[in-house]
Amino acid sequence: MQKKERLRKKYYIIRKKNYFDIEPNFFDPFVKLIKKNYKKKIINLSSYYPSDFEVNTLKLLEKNFSNKIKIILPVIRGKNSINFYKWKNKEVLKVNKFGMLEPFIQLDQIIPDVMLVPLLSYDKNKNRLGYGKGFYDRYLKRYDNILTIGIAFSFQKYHKLPVINNDVKLNYILTEKGIF
Repeated sequence: MQKKERLRKKYYIIRKKNYFDIEPNFFDPFVKLIKKNYKKKIINLSSYYPSDFEVNTLKLLEKNFSNKIKIILPVIRGKNSINFYKWKNKEVLKVNKFGMLEPFIQLDQIIPDVMLVPLLSYDKNKNRLGYGKGFYDRYLKRYDNILTIGIAFSFQKYHKLPVINNDVKLNYILTEKGIF
């Protein structure tokens, strides 16, 4: 665990130092993947509201690529879990206990079909180094049919991240260099 903590600190600094604003075309490989795999289905797309030098997922909303996409955002529930709720661009959000923006809780939580996952670092095996609270890993252990895509800058790649049993591998990683 100490190695993960050191890597979290290191990659937070690296991301902050090397952050750059992306263009909406950053998401072109993602849009192509979604159009290919979800031709006629309405999908629930879990995103995150960017903070702390994360890739700006709001740029995806500028693409306006489908009216069959419903955006949902995570809401922290209790000490150890997240649920997802509907959100429309520019709707008012509230600040949670970690200082992150999230939608107001509604009656119906929504299970994502596709999830854009924030991260501090990733490796060639599609392992993800998150923020250390385990919210995404615990959620994804409950639902194994969610397509997961880590969103990062290419400079966040690490050769081989330490992995424990609770860590969930991602399906794809999307950077400014493409999707793999």
